[in-house]
Amino acid sequence: MSLLHVQNDPAHDFDASSEGEDLAKGSSYLLWTTLVAFVAVTVGITLFLMANRVPPVAAGEVTQVWTHGVHTLTSPVDANGVQAPDEQFDQVLVLAQIRVRNQSKDPIVLKDMLTNATFEDGIHSSYAATALDYDRIFIAYPELKSLHGKTLIRETVVAPGQQLDGTIISSFHVSKAQWAAHKDLNFSIQFKYHPDLILTPQGPVTEL
Repeated sequence: MSLLHVQNDPAHDFDASSEGEDLAKGSSYLLWTTLVAFVAVTVGITLFLMANRVPPVAAGEVTQVWTHGVHTLTSPVDANGVQAPDEQFDQVLVLAQIRVRNQSKDPIVLKDMLTNATFEDGIHSSYAATALDYDRIFIAYPELKSLHGKTLIRETVVAPGQQLDGTIISSFHVSKAQWAAHKDLNFSIQFKYHPDLILTPQGPVTEL
């Protein structure tokens, strides 16, 4: 037999293409297994978070907003009876009907309420009038008496599941023209020991 003759030996044949196919199949299987495991873990985590998600302690909405511009002209007199130059004072009153709901299992306490408006120079915030000042405003401006109702009172305890409705009044020392140029408006409802509830009006603002 010639030394150059090589006899085929099935037991020792080596097919490189076959091994490549096996490796490709193995890699593909590993990729799909990893992908399925990742999806399963992601779904499991999502379901766990949804089942254990704690909603905010409070929710609410702004059902209506009104604004009323006030221009005041006074003629002050000094102690000697001499009349000083006239003084002008501009402000805009913002009245908002607010609704707050306690979504938690415990009572929450209403701490304060603010109206926030964004002007060219930034955000201006105004605290809501106290219950006493609230009533005085309707005496000073009888044209607003049709809106006189119950106001939100600080330190009010809101029981679980309870809903609280009331009107708040804030004032901004700006002219009607300046107010017309404001860019944003929202209301901060503050609670003791809990994050603020920020409410944005969904409907139009009525000018009175």
